[in-house]
Amino acid sequence: MRSPAIGFADLRLAVVSPFVDRRHGTERALAELIERLADTYHCEIHLFSQRVDDVNLASRDSAGPGQGGAIYWHKVPRIPGPHLLQFIGWFYLNRLWRWSVARSGRFSFDCVLSPGINCSDADAIIIHVLFHRLRELALEARDATWPQKISFFRRVHRQIYYAWLARWERRIYGNPRISLSAVSQRTSNLLAQLFHRQSVRVISNGVDASQFSPSARVAARAEARALRDFEEDEFVLLLIGNDWRVKGLSTILEAMTRLEGKPIRLLVAGSDAPGAFQELAKRLGVSERCSWDFVVASVLDLYAAADLYVSPSREDSFGLPVAEAMACGLPAITSSFAGIAGLIRDGIDGFVLQDPYDSATLAQLVQLLYSESDLRRRIGETAAKTALEWTWDRNAAAVWEFVTETVSKAHPVPKPGGSAR
Repeated sequence: MRSPAIGFADLRLAVVSPFVDRRHGTERALAELIERLADTYHCEIHLFSQRVDDVNLASRDSAGPGQGGAIYWHKVPRIPGPHLLQFIGWFYLNRLWRWSVARSGRFSFDCVLSPGINCSDADAIIIHVLFHRLRELALEARDATWPQKISFFRRVHRQIYYAWLARWERRIYGNPRISLSAVSQRTSNLLAQLFHRQSVRVISNGVDASQFSPSARVAARAEARALRDFEEDEFVLLLIGNDWRVKGLSTILEAMTRLEGKPIRLLVAGSDAPGAFQELAKRLGVSERCSWDFVVASVLDLYAAADLYVSPSREDSFGLPVAEAMACGLPAITSSFAGIAGLIRDGIDGFVLQDPYDSATLAQLVQLLYSESDLRRRIGETAAKTALEWTWDRNAAAVWEFVTETVSKAHPVPKPGGSAR
């Protein structure tokens, strides 16, 4: 691990995110990052969020000059209402709160860091999702299995929400003053294509191998399966996500229709509205083989209950659950539209579905892994070894370098006998 660069000790960062916890992908990545920036790089983190859980926070009474290596939470008010209204309120209120903190004269910030478009005045942004792509997916009609009874207003609200975010993406990501990093090479390529931002730094997410490991999964397996009434001979597929359409749930349900007569179950976890998908499962005749987990207390518990992770994503900047499943020794199937696919050796430590709508090929892969336990074991063991390279320490080191370079550009050090440009 590299030590903080000379001249950047006790860097003071304003970090902007609606909420931070360890139950969601982007937010879990942020929690892992800021704790390491504070502990290893002695940054003074000022976290502007509406809600913070499972993060080591310091009392703001102790904050002050020279008090690096701590995280302070400034609670931003939350506006009730539809998600779009909530986000618009958050977008402007977090800037107002930061302005009020700076105006008090107690704090000034060396850098404003944001995971995505949480504000228009960030100095550095780590991009975990591209709403341009989600907007395209929300408008497309290719998915013939998409339930037609889904609320009209919910569809319209989602399209307006994505359109508003896509507008801000174009304005913010197209601004060359703002430093950008992406969680995958795929996302970096899309930023070049959509916003003409060339050579965006790629900083992949990590995995906590002390929490997600084959031994931890095996130790929790019996209890996790008993909790959900899974029999030992049943082969359980797992999908985790908060937008099940984008994660490819309908492709998985279609694939299950091709696996009749086999003890294959599906466990779906996340916070999406289940009604339309449960209706689709019933229409396809697979509802009795599906389980729905809406309250996710422990992500490890989900991996422990499963035999195979399946996520034929239609868009995913990275795919943290895939990485965590691999770290647990689970074989995983994802799609070429997920950023993590660029780190997977197809057929060696995981499988990459080229077309996320191809339920026939997905069914063949599931059948292969169900039938061949030796292949399943070999892929899982190799996946766990691969995932050991994806550490949060490595992620934090790269982000530290990204942030210090951003600060250097904003505050160049004059050369002796000359002036900074």
